[in-house]
Amino acid sequence: MQQPTTGLRIGRILGIPLYLHATSFLIFALLTFFLATQILPLQSGATPMQYWILAVGVSIVFFGSLILHELGHSIIALRYKIPVVSITLFFFGGLARIARDPETALQEFNIAIAGPIVSFMLGAAFLGIYAVAPSGPLQLAALYLSEINLILGAFNLLPGFPMDGGRVLRAIVWGITKNFDRATQIASRSGQIFAYMMIMLGIWAIMERDSGVSRFLGGWSGGLWLAFIGWYLLSAAQETYTQVAIRNTLTGLSAADIMSPDVPTVARDISLEDYVQEVLRTGRRCHVVTGNGMAVGLVTLHQVQHFPREEWANTSIQAAMVPQGAIQWVTPNDPVTSVLERMQREDVNQMPVLQEGHIIGMIARDSILRVIQTRLQAHRQYAAK
Repeated sequence: MQQPTTGLRIGRILGIPLYLHATSFLIFALLTFFLATQILPLQSGATPMQYWILAVGVSIVFFGSLILHELGHSIIALRYKIPVVSITLFFFGGLARIARDPETALQEFNIAIAGPIVSFMLGAAFLGIYAVAPSGPLQLAALYLSEINLILGAFNLLPGFPMDGGRVLRAIVWGITKNFDRATQIASRSGQIFAYMMIMLGIWAIMERDSGVSRFLGGWSGGLWLAFIGWYLLSAAQETYTQVAIRNTLTGLSAADIMSPDVPTVARDISLEDYVQEVLRTGRRCHVVTGNGMAVGLVTLHQVQHFPREEWANTSIQAAMVPQGAIQWVTPNDPVTSVLERMQREDVNQMPVLQEGHIIGMIARDSILRVIQTRLQAHRQYAAK
């Protein structure tokens, strides 16, 4: 169940939108500062300005390595005809969002392992550059890029879902058990355990600055970084586990089971002012717009808010509605799990249910959430007995 992509869009690669999350700018600045003041000056032969210029270049190449890592996942996913929604660079690395889960354990394994393989290949390539480059800051930069790509590849293979290693673990368990949900639950639990270990090691490194763990991690700053990454992975693993529980809760339910057959309608020639009054009177925030007895569109209170308040009285609802051809709709037989995923992906709160071209019901996101809550409560009460 995907969340909308956030961040600054900087272009497309292989037709895939590329985004920079706000945290990536902070990491770029910190990495550049660290290289220019701590790493590159270890070898003399350049001026401070040259160190800074080289540090910026190394940081750009590092971010390029992250993009190539995610492209490794994306290219394999595209080979399996799985659309790639976007690639986003975060503080911890990158994330390639695919539109749906792989169909087989082998697909999952190949998609997950592709990223670390790319990082290992980049590490070997930069190591080759280090071997032939003349002694100096450029050679040291190549060595640093080699080390960081090798570490990136190895770190991502650790069995902490949703990292690549956690997805490899899910693929293996999936292949053995033939049960995707069970494999996801096991991988998510493994990810939570791994995340807790990272958080504890990070806290230990912060509090025990003279310990071997602290020195190995690079002092308190390395411990803080490790704990921060562990916290993020813990949140992601817990979210994944929750998603599986939700999917299991909704299994067997179709759109027809939870839709409301009461479909509120408004005429297309009423004003936005009159429509807002109707919303205030009934509390219904989504209406089918009709004309000549036929459904011609869909309107919500959110769409009305795009118009200035002073124009409401002189603007018809037809100007604000979504035309019928552009409406996101579902059929009565669609599984509720896929309906919820579509709502989240399209960022909509209501979807009409169409049968043979006619709107026969309406599904709201909050109604799905109520069903989840009710079924989870019922399950807990049944289990208690």
